[in-house]
Amino acid sequence: MPAAPAMKVLRETQFAGLTPSVRGKVRDIYDLGEKLLIVATDRLSAFDVVLPTPIPDKGQVLTQLSLFWFDLLKDVIPNHVLSSTEFPAPFDNFKEELAGRSMVVRKTKPLPVECVVRGYVSGSGWKDYRVTGRICGIALPRGLSESDRLPEPIFTPATKAESGHDENISFEQAASLISKELAERVRAVSMELYRRAAAYAEPRGIIVADTKFEFGLLNGKLMWIDEALTPDSSRFWPAAHYSPGGPQPSFDKQFVRDYLERMQWPKTPPGPELPPEVVSATRDKYREAYRILTGRELN
Repeated sequence: MPAAPAMKVLRETQFAGLTPSVRGKVRDIYDLGEKLLIVATDRLSAFDVVLPTPIPDKGQVLTQLSLFWFDLLKDVIPNHVLSSTEFPAPFDNFKEELAGRSMVVRKTKPLPVECVVRGYVSGSGWKDYRVTGRICGIALPRGLSESDRLPEPIFTPATKAESGHDENISFEQAASLISKELAERVRAVSMELYRRAAAYAEPRGIIVADTKFEFGLLNGKLMWIDEALTPDSSRFWPAAHYSPGGPQPSFDKQFVRDYLERMQWPKTPPGPELPPEVVSATRDKYREAYRILTGRELN
């Protein structure tokens, strides 16, 4: 495999005279009226805490991989992307900083639920299953091991926390937040997106164990927003090394989560600095996931 190019790092955007309306865990968002400019930085959050150490190239991977999936699955549901190369004034003066990591998108009204689809028992789902035999109220077969493939993918929504941890909720709870009709719609769309993405990825060597989708409404029309099947919003496992019965090697930030678990950090701010070897390995994993899924190297 060719060596990765020189590291590019953006911890946060700093444009003279311009202030983002939102600095999220990873993205800086600028309000353009009926549109938004979303800039994916190289910040990394784990256990809902933004860590002080950025991961070079991460923002580019998140943006470029999202654009890839938005285009590949555009027949399932419209998405919010308008452009990833043309930026309105005065942002056109910062094309070098924005290149590869930014999208101009339609402004929607985001739904107050995260739409998670799980094809395997892992993460918080595994923790819930061990205690209750269920995930988000869905009864599952007895005797499953960690990382087992489920008989069928399941829809397991979660709340969106402004700070702290998101919380798994039942379908009924999600319906109470957004209406039963809309909950059924996002469940159906989420399941179709997951099935299509998993079927695309697995023969290329990546298992999509689970992923999170976000949706918004624009003039009553449902749109796929935020990010699409990235290493931040998904668990990507190398298919060649899949072995249920415990945690799996991954192409995503689970590598960082595992490091933090080993060091027994209490999962509260401030987050610890990451050592160079963890940063380098995480960067390589993000870039490798991009290469495998898209068939091309990250520029």
